[in-house]
Formats: sequence, C-alpha cells, structure tokens
Amino acid sequence: MSELAREFDLTTRAIRFYEDCGLLTPERGGAGGRQRVYTTRDRTRLKLTLRGKRLGLSLAEIKELVDMYESPRDSVPQLRKLLTVLDEHRGQIELQLADLQATLDEVRSHEKEARRLLVAGETRAAAGASVKLAASAEDTKRAVPGARSARSRVG
Repeated sequence: MSELAREFDLTTRAIRFYEDCGLLTPERGGAGGRQRVYTTRDRTRLKLTLRGKRLGLSLAEIKELVDMYESPRDSVPQLRKLLTVLDEHRGQIELQLADLQATLDEVRSHEKEARRLLVAGETRAAAGASVKLAASAEDTKRAVPGARSARSRVG
C-alpha cells in the first residue's frame, strides 16, 4: 500500500478510502491476509479514479464508469454514460463560471470606484495643503514684522 501511495502521490488513508468505496479491490496475501497486492487492474482503476476526480466527478459516478470500463459489454453504454455525466458537469462549470464572471465584474467596479475616490481625496488633500501653506506663509509675513519691532524696541 505504501508503494502504491508513493507511486500516485496519495496517502495510505486515501487508498483505504478508495478500497472502502469499492474502487480498489486488492488481492490479499501474507499471514492472515494482511498484505495487500495491487495488480495492474488496481493501478488502472486508481488512474481512472484520479482522472475522474480531476474532472469533478463524484466517487459514485467514477465507480459506475470504472465498473463499466471493466465489463465485457460493448463500450457504447460507457461512452453514453460518460457523455451524460460530462454534459452535466460542463453545465455546472458553466454556471460557476458565469457566477465567477459576475463577481469579477463587481470587484472591478469596486476597484474603479475606490481608485476614483482615492484620486479625488488626494486632490482635495493636496488642495487643502496648498491653502494651509499659503495661509501659513501669510501668517508668517504678518508675524515677522511685529517681532522685529519688538526687538528694535529692546535693542
């Protein structure tokens, strides 16, 4: 089991879970049947399981498809089922994509408004700073002559 886990970059717990779901059925060997022997069939089933998960299929859907893959029947039923499942998932993904696009549009709108407000705020702050500097300069001009007269009286 550890070898299979390393080979597929999975945990042994995940492999046990797939066994519990009936996706993997290793042969048992060793004393008391404690050692699992994974065949080429098990490796193929695990590859198909992981591929199905990447496609977003449920484990029940994967099991149904993998079991059909092994059946001696024609592959037409399997392909029809696969197309049905993929069509359903494509529909779900397209809905999710539309939701994501709407959310992305909303985020862009908020960013645009925040940038507009930031520029307006910075412009007001810069204008306010200019007014303060001008007022401060005017106050300095007024205060300086009075200070000189006080010094001239003292000196």
